[in-house]
Amino acid sequence: MQKNDIFVPINTINCMKNKFTIIVPVYNEEENLERVETELSNYLKVAAVPSSVLFVNDGSQDTSQAIIEEICKRNGDFEFILFKENRGLSAAIKAGFDHVESELVGYIDSDLQTAPEDFNLLLEHIDSYELVTGVRANRKDSFVKNMSSKIANGIRRTFTHDGMDDTGCPLKVIKTEYAKRIPMFRGLHRFLPAMIMLQNGRILQIPVQHFPRMAGTAKFGVWNRLLGPLMDCFAYLWMKKKYINYSIEKSSKQSLI
Repeated sequence: MQKNDIFVPINTINCMKNKFTIIVPVYNEEENLERVETELSNYLKVAAVPSSVLFVNDGSQDTSQAIIEEICKRNGDFEFILFKENRGLSAAIKAGFDHVESELVGYIDSDLQTAPEDFNLLLEHIDSYELVTGVRANRKDSFVKNMSSKIANGIRRTFTHDGMDDTGCPLKVIKTEYAKRIPMFRGLHRFLPAMIMLQNGRILQIPVQHFPRMAGTAKFGVWNRLLGPLMDCFAYLWMKKKYINYSIEKSSKQSLI
């Protein structure tokens, strides 16, 4: 399947002037997007490094795309790409990784249950690590959602030994060269730390704020928080067995520099 069969780039992604690109996956989030614009615009003013925003519209069926285009017209540091059809959160994140050109890449959910300003907490440590992820402190979700996530994280840790307490936290910073080498598969958003470890990268988790969802509806239920991660763990084990990791010591191109 070719890229153009999955999504259509609308704007030219130009992140060369920025060190950090924030990916915002979007699927039917029309009620949240103006708040996303406000919060991320405010964050860009205080970001620890020059930053920009990339919306990845995962085939929304509401008015999200029209709102996104208006936001990008108003803000020079906001860009977007639009999928032709819904492909899921993992595809949206991977598409963002593939398109950015900045040194660092991260993502945050469009429901803004985490705070953009906490990116600065993660950026403090990224020089020493290849991935820094948030851990949602004092989660503001329902008991059922919290328990299903806790069980799912326990299952994943058993399979991956990544030591991460909350890979579902939608606040991460990754060195882009590592992010681009992550292979595409459903459920990859649950395995980002493990996939960095397969590349011999270093990972760290930092406590971040968490808030209740203020608008819109959650896209994941109890079953796809439990059954999905279990099935994805078997896929990860297969990938880990087959994964090829290499490093280049010298090339002719380097010799010419």
